[in-house]
Amino acid sequence: MSTRKICTRFAPSPTGHLHVGGARTAIFCWAYARANGGNYLLRIEDTDQKRSSDDATAGFFEDLKWLNIGWDEGPEFEGSGGGENGPYYQSKRLAIYNEYLQKLLDAGLAYYAFETPEELDTERKLARKEKRAYRYNRAALELNQETVQQYLDEGRPKVVRFKVPEGGPIVVHDAVVGEVQVERNEVDDFVIFKTDGFPTFHFAVIVDDALMGVTNVIRGQEHLNNTFKHVLLQDAFGFERPTFSHISLIFNPDGSKMSKRDKDKALRTFVREKNVESPPNDCIPTESWSAWLGSKDVQLEISEANDLAAALGIQLPEINVEDFQRAGYLPEVLLNYLCLLGWSPGNDIEQFDADFLINNFSLDRIVKSPAKFDRAKLLAFNLDALQKISTEEFETRLLDWCTKYAPEFAALGDKFSLFASANHERSKTFRDAVETSKFLIDDDDAITWEESKPVKKALLKGEVTGLSRLPAIIEAFTTLETWDAESIDACLHALADSLADGALGKVAQPVRVAVAGGPVSPPIGDTLVLLGKEATLRRLSRCLEHFSAVCDV
Repeated sequence: MSTRKICTRFAPSPTGHLHVGGARTAIFCWAYARANGGNYLLRIEDTDQKRSSDDATAGFFEDLKWLNIGWDEGPEFEGSGGGENGPYYQSKRLAIYNEYLQKLLDAGLAYYAFETPEELDTERKLARKEKRAYRYNRAALELNQETVQQYLDEGRPKVVRFKVPEGGPIVVHDAVVGEVQVERNEVDDFVIFKTDGFPTFHFAVIVDDALMGVTNVIRGQEHLNNTFKHVLLQDAFGFERPTFSHISLIFNPDGSKMSKRDKDKALRTFVREKNVESPPNDCIPTESWSAWLGSKDVQLEISEANDLAAALGIQLPEINVEDFQRAGYLPEVLLNYLCLLGWSPGNDIEQFDADFLINNFSLDRIVKSPAKFDRAKLLAFNLDALQKISTEEFETRLLDWCTKYAPEFAALGDKFSLFASANHERSKTFRDAVETSKFLIDDDDAITWEESKPVKKALLKGEVTGLSRLPAIIEAFTTLETWDAESIDACLHALADSLADGALGKVAQPVRVAVAGGPVSPPIGDTLVLLGKEATLRRLSRCLEHFSAVCDV
C-alpha cells in the first residue's frame, strides 16, 4: 500500500490565528499520519484575496508550532514543510488551475456564465416567493458560441460554472459518518471560477489533492455538503477519491456553535447592558468604534477588540489557539483536551500526552455527536498538569510566557525565581500568577484598597482591629535586620503571640491587605521579600493613614 498523505487546509482568517475547531482538525490529521506512518501535508487556501495576508498565515504556523504540531510537506516554517508538490499557497497555483479548467471547458463539463449579481438575486427572490429551492436556471447554456466569445472579447464580468451531469444520487462514503447521499437534482451548477479569475475552494481543493497525492481528508462536518460537489469534480477529471472523514462540530455550553464571533457578541452585550457610549480612554479609534456600533456585520480588529475588553475590564471568551496561549494554558493540555472533543481514547482515559495519542489514534474512535467546550474541565486539566511539573520547569515555562505576555514580570530579574516558586502551587494557568500578583509591580502610591468584606474584616472588624495592630507591625518590621521569608515569618509569629493570642491570621492578613490592596497574594513571607522592605513599610504606612482618615480613627 502506498504511503498515506493526510491534508490540512487553512483559509486565512481575519483573526490571523487558528480557531480551536481548525486546530483540532490539524491535530487529528497529524495524529493519523503519525499513527499510520504517513505524511502530514499543510496547504494554505488563499484564493480569497480579500481575506488573505502573510500575517494571517504566519499566525497559523505559530499556533501549530506552539502545539508541537509539525508538518512534513507544505509551506516552510521553522523546520517544517517543503516538498516537491508546491507551491503550497493556492494563490501561487493559478496557472495549474487554468490548465485544468480548460480541460473541463473542452469536454463540455464547464461553461461561462455572465449574469450580474443583481440578476441572480432577482432569481433567488423569485424562488423564495414561489416557495421553491433556488437552482441556477442554466440560462448561460442557451448562449451560442459566437455570443459567448463576443462577451469574452468585451471583457464582460463572468464566472465559470460546472455542468452537473445527469444521473442518479451522488454517494459519498465517509469513514466517520458512514454512507451519505444526495439527489443529483439538488446540486446546482456551482461556480468553479470567480469573476476575479481565481478558482473557488471547490475547484482548487480537488485539483491540489490529486496533484499532491492526498489519500485522506479529515475536516469538520460543516464541509460535508461540499463533498458532493468535490466528488463530482473528481469523477469528471478521473481523479481517485481520497478517504473522507468529517468530524463533529464544537459547541459552547449553551448549545450555540463555538464561533469566531463569540468575542464580538460578548463585547456588544457588555456595551449594550452597561450603556457604554464611547470607548474608554480612547482605547480604540473613534472611527472603528462608530463603524462597529453602526453595523452588526462589522467586527473590530483582534487587537482593537482586546484593547476594548481590557479598558472595559472584561475577559473575552477564548476562541483561537493564541487566546489559550495568552491565557496561560500549556500547549500539551490544550492538545489533549481538543482531542477529547471528538475522539475517544477508550477505557475512561481522559488525560494523555502526544505519544499516547499517536499510539492509539484511529478513525473508528472518532465520535459522531457534537462536543461541548467545557472551560472548567480544561482549566482543571491545566491545573493538574502544572502541579505535576517540577518547580524548575514551572519557572522556565512561566518566564517564557511572561517574556511574551507580561514583560514587566519577566523584568523581576533575580526575584523571578522566588516569584515563580511562590505561585507554582496556587496557579491554574500562567496568567493566574500575574493576575494575582499585579500589586508587586505597581508603584507604592498606586495601591488602593477595595471596599469588600474580606478587606473590612481584615482591617476594621473585631474588638481589636487589624488596623489598630499596624503601628506595632510597622515598628517590628522597621527594626527587622534580615529581610527574608524565614525572618519575616518568625517576626509575624512573634507579633501574633503578643497582639492576637497566637492567631497568625489576625496579623498576617492585615499585612497582606495593606501591601496588596486585597486579600489575595502569594505566601506572605514571599510576598514581602518580593516587595522589599522599603516598599512594604511604605504601603503599610499608607494603608494606616488612609483608613485612619476615612474611618476617623
